[in-house]
Amino acid sequence: MYKKIIVALSLEHQIADRALTAAKALADDGAEIIAVHVTEPLQGSVRVFISDEDLGKVQAATADMLAERLQGHTGITSVILEGKAGQALSDYAAKVSADCIVVGSHKPGLSDHLLGSTASRIARHAPCSVHVLR
Repeated sequence: MYKKIIVALSLEHQIADRALTAAKALADDGAEIIAVHVTEPLQGSVRVFISDEDLGKVQAATADMLAERLQGHTGITSVILEGKAGQALSDYAAKVSADCIVVGSHKPGLSDHLLGSTASRIARHAPCSVHVLR
């Protein structure tokens, strides 16, 4: 069905296996599946207190956590982006010409109704089809 699928993975939520399984089900034979995690940039007032060495350790730990989430799922590339998740994922989908994004969602709380969730931002701004899992 799709040839290049991005799977948006939040390392804080437990929907990774379901999202990866859904992506595989949506994929054509030979399709490329890219697991993407987005980290928020540190605010300048916080960044000045964190050494480059410590920041490197955090980035390495994030990469390790993403690799751990992908264990048992062969043939999936992983990418870590920095930025606001909804915008970063939509921009990356355009950059790599993805034709589908698979993203998990949660039951919306008050802040989601006021500000919007990451999944809703992706659904509104993505340059491709979006499959939202709940």
